[in-house]
Amino acid sequence: MGRLRLGTPLVLAPMAGVTNAPFRRLCREAGEQGLPSHLRASLDTAQPGIDAPAGLYVSEMITSRALIEETPETMRMITPDPTERVRSIQLYGVDPATMARAAAILCERDLVDHIDMNFGCPVPKVTRKGGGSALPWKSDLFNAIVQQVVAAAKPYGVPVTVKMRIGIDDEHITFKDAALAAQDAGIDAVALHARTAAEHYSGQAHWDQIATLVQMLEIPVLGNGDVFEAEDALAMMDQTGCAGVVVGRGCQGRPWLFHDLAAALNGSEDRFRPTLAQVAELILCHAELMIENFADEFRAMREMRKHIGWYLRGYQIGGPTRGDLNRVSSLAELQERLAALDLSQGYPQAAQGRRGRAGGVKRPHLPDGWLDSREIDEAARELLKGAELDTSGG
Repeated sequence: MGRLRLGTPLVLAPMAGVTNAPFRRLCREAGEQGLPSHLRASLDTAQPGIDAPAGLYVSEMITSRALIEETPETMRMITPDPTERVRSIQLYGVDPATMARAAAILCERDLVDHIDMNFGCPVPKVTRKGGGSALPWKSDLFNAIVQQVVAAAKPYGVPVTVKMRIGIDDEHITFKDAALAAQDAGIDAVALHARTAAEHYSGQAHWDQIATLVQMLEIPVLGNGDVFEAEDALAMMDQTGCAGVVVGRGCQGRPWLFHDLAAALNGSEDRFRPTLAQVAELILCHAELMIENFADEFRAMREMRKHIGWYLRGYQIGGPTRGDLNRVSSLAELQERLAALDLSQGYPQAAQGRRGRAGGVKRPHLPDGWLDSREIDEAARELLKGAELDTSGG
């Protein structure tokens, strides 16, 4: 993708509150451990900022306005892990000039090696302001954002990609027009989550639409949706012809999934099936990295609580014990409660398969009159001015 060389066609999807520097590190290290031995040897000669032997690991969503204003939280969020090979940041925004300025700041200050743009978020607080998966419906606005961000980044050789959904709902499909416009603007790759905004994460992802996009575009198409095991990634690539896979919910509480994915995508049948003792060790490592990342032990442990629940899925742990683990407030407390578990348990079948809340089809939350036209009007422009104010991402 542009100057980037993905030795493995694998991408960790940006997830708000999840893919911070500690979690990216654990996923990348697992991916590198899953590489066949002859490819692991290439890690020592990999060129920083260009070579990604085990794939690409993207940051949480960063709002462009917060980046320009240099809010402390945003500046912390864009700080890479010291071992990060390729610094990949996802930008969110609704104003072309603001997005372009944010991209320019990242490039001018040498803070990034790859920029992804978020046009796929289905969360109501984003779509009701015209952002995320609602935005491509306004084709003129989408085109302006993509063109200006590409223009800001390309002089620095920084590749730019977009992540999008099929559309708002079955009656308002946007991915074909948006992908073609992005390709014309000079985008280096398109990632498609094969669901509409209305579907959120429900049902089955429509992999056939990924295949449609592969046939339409000359640039790489990455597939996203329902990759929960390494075999799912192989099936997606076989069925759609996509250039690579993007993995989100499937790795929640399972950074070792990237071990399996990297192995499978490089022709190996090696799979990692951790015992509860190994999972407990990984939880503690994650917690220590989080404390270092936030420089605040209580905040780090509060953020860890959801991860702990995901890590322990499928293992035989009583409800009261799970409740106690969900209330940890210090590293010492976490160590004590993990040590009390039956750590001799092997990897349970129940730990595999689908992850995350699927929910059902929901009517998208959109600005009044948003669907009346494919072009932006003054009323919509006024609404968009506040679109980033209550959006997470810095």
